[in-house]
Amino acid sequence: MDIWDQMYQEAKRVQNNRTISPFIEAGGVSAAVLTKEGNIYVGVCIDTASTLGMCAERNAIASMITHGEHRIDKVLAIMPDGRAGAPCGACREFMMQLDKDSGNIEVLLDYDEKKTVTLRELMPNWWGDDRF
Repeated sequence: MDIWDQMYQEAKRVQNNRTISPFIEAGGVSAAVLTKEGNIYVGVCIDTASTLGMCAERNAIASMITHGEHRIDKVLAIMPDGRAGAPCGACREFMMQLDKDSGNIEVLLDYDEKKTVTLRELMPNWWGDDRF
């Protein structure tokens, strides 16, 4: 099993779309991040009635940071239909701010074809490069 398959399976395992309360749904989207140290962290989206939720990618990254890591090698998100999808703008920005080399993060766009792009390709001319 290649690393994308392993990440996909880990993220799919936690996806499980569910209603938490009349105000919160979770698990419609799931994500996995692979760190430079070789660890996989997963997360699910948490959607709230008051926009206080969290994307799956940022949830996985929060777990990664909680465990003492901050350098990402690869990231994938699984949409409700099972296909891979690109991170939203807020998640892209968050990842760029993590590390001076975040532009090199490999982002899976198509699971079947294993099509990837770098985060830099999704964030050309990022405003914060000179601050590192």
